[in-house]
Amino acid sequence: MEAAGVARRWLWVGVLGLGLTLTGCRTTGAATKPDATANKQVVEFDPVMVTADLELDKLNDEELFAGGTSAFAANDFKQAARYFGRLADFHPNSPHRRQALYNAGLAHQRLKEWDDAFGRFSELAEPEKGQGDALDASFRVAETLYHLERYEEATKLLTTLAAREDLPAGRRIEAQVQQGICQVEAGRTDDAEATLRKALAAYDALPDKAEVEDYFPAQAHFFVGEIYRLHYEAVKLEASRGSDGLAQDLNYKAELLLSAQGHYLRSIRVGNGYWATAAGSQIGALYENLYEHMVNSPTPPELNGEEAEVYRQELRKKIRVLLTKSINIYERTLEAAERIGSQSAFVDRTRQSLEKVKSLLLADADAESDEVSVPMPASNAGAKHR
Repeated sequence: MEAAGVARRWLWVGVLGLGLTLTGCRTTGAATKPDATANKQVVEFDPVMVTADLELDKLNDEELFAGGTSAFAANDFKQAARYFGRLADFHPNSPHRRQALYNAGLAHQRLKEWDDAFGRFSELAEPEKGQGDALDASFRVAETLYHLERYEEATKLLTTLAAREDLPAGRRIEAQVQQGICQVEAGRTDDAEATLRKALAAYDALPDKAEVEDYFPAQAHFFVGEIYRLHYEAVKLEASRGSDGLAQDLNYKAELLLSAQGHYLRSIRVGNGYWATAAGSQIGALYENLYEHMVNSPTPPELNGEEAEVYRQELRKKIRVLLTKSINIYERTLEAAERIGSQSAFVDRTRQSLEKVKSLLLADADAESDEVSVPMPASNAGAKHR
């Protein structure tokens, strides 16, 4: 394994169990055929660790720590990981080693080198009883496991943290929220909803909400919304079920959309800028998605030509309402993002979606206009082109 931000290379070199046959040789006279059973000697080499970093090899732990700190402050995370990693690996008795381990993990995390970050944080983490950097490292281990898609391991670790009565309420709620998110990613939506609601109940019961960063209750509401969005997406509109079955599916899908929207709105009300923007973006996307489903759903097969036309006209009215709602939500989301100065991938996506939905609404109006035909005069109605 090679860490992109570390110049040091590890190379295991060895000849293990490989026999090197040493035969006698004559410097004079005729050569004789060696006996196959003549003296043989098996030479084994121990693994050799090659550091290949002569520059850092000359530095002591104080110099390495200073170099790593300077590189991290300059956002040069490759160099920071290199310096802090060298200190942690080659100066086991340094008073800076624990901090170097943690900072090396942070540097790898910034570089999205999740395996290397996991290795550094794991050496410090103590989820059962740790405090200080051992506690912080435990949360970081869970985060790296999440990014490595090892959701069940992350859930187990976060469950341990959430159960610790010695931790402040804010940290327990943080652990519960992250636990619920990992359960969502693992496909355990029922467990996830129970975990997230438990975290929100603990937050609501706090006499002083300032004990918890607004990021976490907002995130919890957002992911309960995500759970209902997943349920919404699982409902398929099948024309083969007939008009009654299709109407039932459409109503159920709309109910799930409203449930998801309700939780997204609760996330917005918490007041955290990042999750408010994300939630607004998701609400708009839900209406846009329902529009796509409705406009692309086939007409129920039992309807005749005239009934199918009426069905399409009624569907178009509902679609126009959905597009208008989506535009309104996207615009309000962008206004809120501009007001608080929020910049994120959700903001960019919202701007793109807003333009797309406006184009769809305009195209729908144009299509309706084209369908309105002016009747030809009766005298020309039966005329043939020459």
